[in-house]
Amino acid sequence: MTEVLKEILDLSSRVVFFGGAGVSTESGIPDFRSEKGLYSAMNKYGQSPESMLSKTFFMQNPEKFFKYYKENLIHPNAKPGAAHISLAAMEHSGKLSAVITQNGDGLHQMAGSKNVIELHGAVGRNYCMGCGLKYPVKYVLSPSQARGSIPLCQSCGDIVRPDVVMFEEPLDNAVVNAAISEIESVDTLIVGGTSLAVYPAAGLLHYFKGDNLVLINKSVTPYDAMANLVIHDSIGEVLSQVV
Repeated sequence: MTEVLKEILDLSSRVVFFGGAGVSTESGIPDFRSEKGLYSAMNKYGQSPESMLSKTFFMQNPEKFFKYYKENLIHPNAKPGAAHISLAAMEHSGKLSAVITQNGDGLHQMAGSKNVIELHGAVGRNYCMGCGLKYPVKYVLSPSQARGSIPLCQSCGDIVRPDVVMFEEPLDNAVVNAAISEIESVDTLIVGGTSLAVYPAAGLLHYFKGDNLVLINKSVTPYDAMANLVIHDSIGEVLSQVV
């Protein structure tokens, strides 16, 4: 299968990668939507991750939101994995034009990728809900800057929230349009490390008009029948073999 992927890439002039949680689980970042993540959340907090990461829950229970968020979505010691490194190398060589990611961990940029479109925001960016002052993630993690687990603005005292898209919140139109523009303009779209079950992000595949849709995921996805090539394997191992 990797030989077929190599042939596709050799014949492609413009490639985009669209990735999900599976890209980062290989760097040790757990997928909170997985069965294990759901069990852990229900066992420890009594609620699902989707509930605790919703806008409603954030507004009504900021203390519990930030406790879960800091323990499960911020991983300051995580390093780029094989997939991140391979994609950065592809971009550097001029083969890959963009990375579109559902992850907000910043590992693609850490690996060296420049054109990264973050559909769901980034945990590394935070801002005051009152005055808009921006803060780095280390500020959010600092106990001295918080009331309980809630980080507060040094300027106005309002809550400092992560610049991520919570459940019940829409994706940023500018970000979505940038992703659509990239997908519409490529001849090969590689989709990896995602079950393609999260909408509206998964719906972006419908904008692809190119020649080759490649799906790389350990499990079956709803879009497998649409693809020219399907590889059920580790995204890091596959990309390492073809780059």
